[in-house]
Amino acid sequence: MQHGSFRRWVARSSGFATVVVACTVATASSGGATVATPTVAPASGGAGVPVLASTKFDLSEVGYQSSEFLLSGTANAYTSAAPLTADGMWTVTAAEAAPFVTRVVVYRPTNPKKFNGTVLVEWLNVSGGVDANPDWVQTHNQLIRDGDAWVGVSSQAVGVNATKGSDPVRYAALSHPGDSFSYDIYSQAGQAIRTNPTILGGLKAKRVLGAGESQSAGRLVTYLDAVHPLAGVYDGYLVHSRGAAGAALSQAPLAAIATPNPTAIRADLDVPVFVFQTETDVYNSNLGARQDDAKTFRLWEAAGTSHYDTYGLVIGNNDVGDGQGAVEALASMQSPTNDPVPGAITCALAINTGPMHWELDAAVHHLDEWVSNGTPPPKAPRLESTGTSPVAYALDDAHNARGGVRSPQVDVPIAQLGGISNSGQPPLGQFCRLFGTTVPFTDAELASRYANHRQFVAEWNKAVQRALKAGYLVPEDARELMRAAAKSQIGA
Repeated sequence: MQHGSFRRWVARSSGFATVVVACTVATASSGGATVATPTVAPASGGAGVPVLASTKFDLSEVGYQSSEFLLSGTANAYTSAAPLTADGMWTVTAAEAAPFVTRVVVYRPTNPKKFNGTVLVEWLNVSGGVDANPDWVQTHNQLIRDGDAWVGVSSQAVGVNATKGSDPVRYAALSHPGDSFSYDIYSQAGQAIRTNPTILGGLKAKRVLGAGESQSAGRLVTYLDAVHPLAGVYDGYLVHSRGAAGAALSQAPLAAIATPNPTAIRADLDVPVFVFQTETDVYNSNLGARQDDAKTFRLWEAAGTSHYDTYGLVIGNNDVGDGQGAVEALASMQSPTNDPVPGAITCALAINTGPMHWELDAAVHHLDEWVSNGTPPPKAPRLESTGTSPVAYALDDAHNARGGVRSPQVDVPIAQLGGISNSGQPPLGQFCRLFGTTVPFTDAELASRYANHRQFVAEWNKAVQRALKAGYLVPEDARELMRAAAKSQIGA
């Protein structure tokens, strides 16, 4: 379903008059008419490959290929005549303009027949001082199964400058005017994907979805409230691990315009928005990112998860979707690491080994279905808490959080999984507070729950089926998780 098609579905299901539907579609059909289309040129020279903290396997192993392009043009910053309000219902206007040259990295099916028409456009994360693609790492198995293309956009100055420094020959032309212009740069990247088939190797995008994790999610919150109503480039969004506020609308060297804390995602959006929150995010935002589910809004809060975890840091980079990732993840719950980046990051406690990867697979699949045919994702209960400032979670008998999106990892536990209370030494150890914790059960604790391996597998498989029925897993991952349990020695 295209941008206008989803609007038609919203209008029909809301009981709007036929004339309103027709007008809405006519307005939407141009797909970002107010957004400039940048110049597109292939990136070449230097080391000959894109510089990006990404998966490590050769994409040809999974039937994909990589390419990279430079985008150039003039971008606008934005301003607001009125103070920004907590409901996100903002009216902004274009302010200063500045030239830019950025880059996009593209992963797409090698066989055009495998392409399903969906492009997931990730706002690359720069929390580590370089461009990284955490949502590709966490969800690439599902994107590949579904036949999506993925595009990573260097939207922010930190990422552009670090990329340029890492290969000065290949990226000599890169130039970023500052993060006040990042929103329009992201719009222009989406516009280029829509209008220039060169970016996708001749493939035609039918649906263009925005995505971003952590600080990129904060940027997307502001983008949704301020820029999407003007641009209309993206057909839907995955906002992964947002904080209570959005990112600044404008910042130095331009006049600073901060966003309220908390900031809601505006309620009048005409495209689907799927927000995925971990225990860490709910805790850090002090419940400030919570909103009620609505016709174009879904929020999942996932029990037993952390902002980033063992899958993303250790396993996902090499997971080609053959099931070995689930085997390694289950083993990591029994023997978790506190040293996720050897020589760089050592945490005080073993980091989270929870179910985020599998639930995010379901989230990106549901978002695609939502945009394609109007089928919304299932609703999920919120995590249960017993207090705020700080948030205190209600815990079950395994000391795992109650409520939220459920998984076999928390419902048939072999460890206590949490999203808070870890730490590490600066400079990089400060990220440990985002990596959560794992406390494996002792042999005695396991024996008290599971008389033998057969019982563990039976209970695990029932929990997998419950999660599958609830829509928190996709069938391929359900099978993967059940095979991993059968291969394990838990309860043996």
